[in-house]
Amino acid sequence: MKITFIYNANSGKINTWLDIGHKLISPDTYSCNLCSLTHGVFSEREEWKKYREESSLELEFLHKDEFEKIYKGTEQYTFPIILKSEEDGKYEVLVSTDQVNKLKDIGDLIKILPRS
Repeated sequence: MKITFIYNANSGKINTWLDIGHKLISPDTYSCNLCSLTHGVFSEREEWKKYREESSLELEFLHKDEFEKIYKGTEQYTFPIILKSEEDGKYEVLVSTDQVNKLKDIGDLIKILPRS
């Protein structure tokens, strides 16, 4: 099983700097709760890094523009979202946008993710 995390942010250095600025100036209006859960303003959260490094699952992390470019026909998804796929390559929603947006901290996210 592969778990794909898609952030509600676009890739690239300029977008990264804009996201950092948004997190600093107005964190309550930042549009990607998945980003906020897994990363602080400047770096990955330690608890998240530990989960990621200890997981035996295949984990993939994409920005929404990367996901839409790689996986065609994905217009039905909203972001942030966490999907799972089996060997047949078909995606199933593991954690919906609404669920991601209701999570309060990284511990809540880790609790609902598969362990292996």
